[in-house]
Amino acid sequence: MSSEFPVARPRRLRRTAAMRRMVTATRVHPSDLILPMFVKEGIDEPQPVASMPGVVQHTRESLRKAAHEAVEAGVGGLIIFGIPAVKDERGSAADDPAGITQLALRDLAADLGDSTVLMADLCLDEYTDHGHCGVLTASGEVDNDATLERYASIAVAQANAGVHMVGPSGMMDGQVRAIRGALDAAGYADVGIMGYSVKYASAFYGPFRDAAECAPQFGDRSAYQQDPGGPVGEALRETRLDLAEGADIVMVKPALAYLDVMRQVRDAFDVPLAAYQVSGEYAMVEAAAANGWVDRDRVIMETLTAIRRAGADLILTYWATEVARNLR
Repeated sequence: MSSEFPVARPRRLRRTAAMRRMVTATRVHPSDLILPMFVKEGIDEPQPVASMPGVVQHTRESLRKAAHEAVEAGVGGLIIFGIPAVKDERGSAADDPAGITQLALRDLAADLGDSTVLMADLCLDEYTDHGHCGVLTASGEVDNDATLERYASIAVAQANAGVHMVGPSGMMDGQVRAIRGALDAAGYADVGIMGYSVKYASAFYGPFRDAAECAPQFGDRSAYQQDPGGPVGEALRETRLDLAEGADIVMVKPALAYLDVMRQVRDAFDVPLAAYQVSGEYAMVEAAAANGWVDRDRVIMETLTAIRRAGADLILTYWATEVARNLR
């Protein structure tokens, strides 16, 4: 054989689909996926979210049906975002036992028991009339410590309703500690916390704010969410603080624009790591696919694979049920 021919031939391991499957290093499993779901008070039919094709604001009944479908498909968990009929400056509906989130959690806890991991977003932006993630001072700033008191109360209300794990997403200093203390004091030591430890002030959240009806009425969230150009050390510090305060799972959000941060968090901490494939990521793929510019199914799987390869154990994605069905 001529010395001009290659000695190593990596293509041998790519030759057939069966060969590629055998040697693949990164896999997505249905149980890795968490489905975000919106439930709205006071509607009779599911309401499509225009900026998120295929996503709806559910009624309580349609939420139950969609939750059953997700669990049957093998999705690992559900996270609920509630949209109340009435909002006020302190987000009173967030911890109201008769609030939409608590009612939905009770429905799902009764229907599904421990067959899935039932989670709830723990924040105030869906419930406040100003759209910020906390209560405000007279000057319009988010009052960190007053907000912690609200978060503690919301955590107990969600635990009373049957949640398995809460997801504090407001990026308040000390939020995990306040929530953990409140849950433990109320007898809910077994309720877990998925900390939104690394959450950036991102433009990718736009469609979510349509879905959850929580766009800020003034200003933005840059004073409490992380700066996209900020040092990665800040992300590691936030993660370290959340773990010290009692977080069971940590998260990086958004996912695709912060794969480098995700990798560094993965390398620094040996704990379950979640990533949120956010509404803007979803909407861009759906829009491009609708125009025939990309192969929708392949792009969905490629993005999820990239997130897993960067180190995420769990992925919050609006495609969770569809992908789980396809994988099974």
